[in-house]
Amino acid sequence: MRVTPALLCGLAGAALVGFASAAAQAEMTLSSPDISEGSGITDPHVFDGFGCSGGNMAPALSWSGAPEGTESYIVTVFDPDAPTGSGWWHWTVFNIPADVTSLPQGAGDTAPLPEGAGEGRTDYGPTGYGGPCPPEGHGPHRYIFTVYAMPEATLPLDETSSGALVGFYANNQALDSASLTATYER
Repeated sequence: MRVTPALLCGLAGAALVGFASAAAQAEMTLSSPDISEGSGITDPHVFDGFGCSGGNMAPALSWSGAPEGTESYIVTVFDPDAPTGSGWWHWTVFNIPADVTSLPQGAGDTAPLPEGAGEGRTDYGPTGYGGPCPPEGHGPHRYIFTVYAMPEATLPLDETSSGALVGFYANNQALDSASLTATYER
C-alpha cells in the first residue's frame, strides 16, 4: 500500500469521527448531595465505634450514563490508605437492579436497599455501611465511592461476601464505572 497525502487525510478524518463518536457517548458519573469530590466527610457519615462517634449513615448516591448492556450495579466504598497492607472495605452493595440509579441516605439502615440488592461484609465485620474512622494522627485518608455497571443481573454474592470478593467481580467484569473520592482524618 502506498501512503499518500489523500490516504493520510482520510485516516485522520476517520480517527476524528471515531473520537467524536466516542466523546458523544455518555460516560458514567457518580454524585452525592452529602459528599463531593475532594471534600471532607462530615460527622453524619463517620463510623460510630473504634474511637469515632459519628452517625454512621451512608450518604445518598446517584449515578447516570451506564452503558448499554448494564443489568445491575455494584456500589463500593474503599479506603486505600488504611494501614493494613490491603486497604479497608467500608461498604459493598451488589445486585442493584439496572433500573435503579440512586441509593438514599441511610440505605441499608434507615432506608431500605432496592429489592434484590444485598450487602457484603465490611472490614469492621458486619454487613452494611461502615463510615470512616482512620487511626488518630494518621493523616487524611481517601474514601473512594464507586458504582460499577455490571453485565449480569445477579452475581453469586451474599451477606458473607468479603469486600475483596465483591471487588473482584466489580473490577473483573464491569462494563464501566464512576468514582467519587472524599477524605477524612482525625
